[in-house]
Parts: sequence; structure tokens; C-alpha cells
Amino acid sequence: MKQRSVMSLLAGTALALAAAGAAAQTKWDMPTGYPAANFHTENIQQFAADIDKASGGKLKITVHPGGSLFKANEIKRAVQGGQAQIGEVLISNFSNEDAMYGVDTIPFLATSYADARKLWTASKAATEGRLARQGIKVLYSVPWPPQGIFSAKPVASAADLKGAKWRAYNPNTSRIAELVGAQPVTIQAAELSQALATGAVTAFMTSGATGYDSKVWEQIKFFYDTQAWLPKNLIIVSQKAFDALDKPTQEAVLKAAAEAETRGWKVSEEKTKFYLEQLAKNGMKVEDPSAQLKADMKKVGDAMIADWVKQAGADGQAVLDAFRK
Repeated sequence: MKQRSVMSLLAGTALALAAAGAAAQTKWDMPTGYPAANFHTENIQQFAADIDKASGGKLKITVHPGGSLFKANEIKRAVQGGQAQIGEVLISNFSNEDAMYGVDTIPFLATSYADARKLWTASKAATEGRLARQGIKVLYSVPWPPQGIFSAKPVASAADLKGAKWRAYNPNTSRIAELVGAQPVTIQAAELSQALATGAVTAFMTSGATGYDSKVWEQIKFFYDTQAWLPKNLIIVSQKAFDALDKPTQEAVLKAAAEAETRGWKVSEEKTKFYLEQLAKNGMKVEDPSAQLKADMKKVGDAMIADWVKQAGADGQAVLDAFRK
């Protein structure tokens, strides 16, 4: 009888410890907007694995790629509202909320990785401050490769884009369409392949990475490497969810985030050449823009910088001044 009591006590203790362990484990859902094989998503998977390991399994992050949990343009609101604890956003998607979010998609302002890093340094505090007021903490940033023009027809000047069905994914890409006389059509990355197949889109500006992910060569035959801007994805977390973690787990998240940022910027730059090679390998004509197209797009960029400063006000001017130092 005594032995049975001891066994019952041990079993009860084991169950209590198991329950305590289960209660101590925190689970986060992480929606992303891009395919599982995209370099951003691969980086995020590594980030989640690093946190799992560093926290001893106390924080488990389930990554939901390709807009499978929330569409790309819904993720920020999901994190704000607590439907997801953490997520990936293309921050320029939200420049209608605040012009500061769109600074990295002003054409020909920052056209290299060095300049993109400098622009992020100049705009980081202002961006983080705005998101903090919405209960959001920025964990890290990773840029896309430089943006070029994809077109179903040859483009020698901006005039050749007049009337084209232009894929827009944020306010600045819509504004480019207006300035060149194209028709903006709002399409997120996950929907691009279908839009091309149905003819809803015939021209757009994006990175070689998105072109590769979407196999645009099946409908699009021309790419002009304008290197217009390098937009950034931000990994954001609900401040409330972050604050609920114990201190060692918070430190594990921040360390993994710093490593993911360094790794992501490096991989983005390294893969730029690969993506353009793949476009050419699959039958696309990959070219530098003509002198006329460069000049036309520079005018578009100048007009948009002036527009942006008006919208962003003194904070925007301060960011530009810091970037141009």
C-alpha cells in the first residue's frame, strides 16, 4: 500500500512538472507574405529556430509563409490587434498611414546596399517611434535587391509605359504609374503570377527576387536593371507579447534578431546577381536601361522626393538631411 502511495505521488509530481513545463512554453504565430523558398522566409525560419534553441524551447514560433495566415497587407494590423504576435511586413505598404514608412521606395534616392543601410540608419528612429505608438516593436530589417522594370514589351523611354497595366504594391509604386501615364493595379507578391497569367498586369517595378519567385518569364520577357530603390521588410512584434516574455527569452529574441539582420542583408546582396542570371537563363532579356529611360525615371524620382518631403514634413526633411550628410 505504501509503495502504491509513493508511486502515485511520483506520478502526480511528474504530471505537475509536465503541466508546469507546458504552461511555461510560449507559442507565437508568425505570418509572412512570401514563399517558403524566398530568402526572406528562409532567414525567418533560421531566426525562429535560433530562438527555440536559445530559449530552451520556451518560445516556439510557427512561421506561416506566402500569405497563408494573413495576406501581406493584413499582417501589420494582425500584430497590432493581437491576432498574431509577430510578423513580417514590407514597411512601404503602409505609407498611406505615414509618409515615413515609404522613404525607402522613393526612386533613385538610395540605389545601393550601402545607401540603403545609410537611409535605414537615418530613418530608423523615426520609423520605430511611429510603430511604438501603435504597440509595435521592430526586431530587424532586411532589404530586397534593387528594383528594376519588368515589361511585356520593350521599354526605351517612360513614354513606352503609357497605358500599361502597372502592378502597384504600395502608394509610391502607384504614384510612379501616375507619373509615367500607366494604369496602377494593386497586386501583392503572392498574387503576381495569377495577375500576369490573366493579363491584369503587363509592367511593374520589383526586385529580381520577386521576378524569380513568381516565374515572371512565363509572361514577361524584358527586365531593365534600373536599381531604383531597395525596399525593406521589417520583422515586427507586439510590444505586449514581447513584454510578457521573461528576461532571458527577451534577450534570446533580440540576439537572434541581430544575427538575422546581419545575415539577411548579406544574403540579399549576394543573391542579387543570382536572381538576374536566373531571369536571363529562363529566356528574359536582362538589360541596363537606356540613357533616355534613366533620364525619364530620374525626373520621376525628383518629383517624388519633393512630394515625400511635403508629406513627411520636418521629420522627413531631417531624415533626408541625415542621409545626405
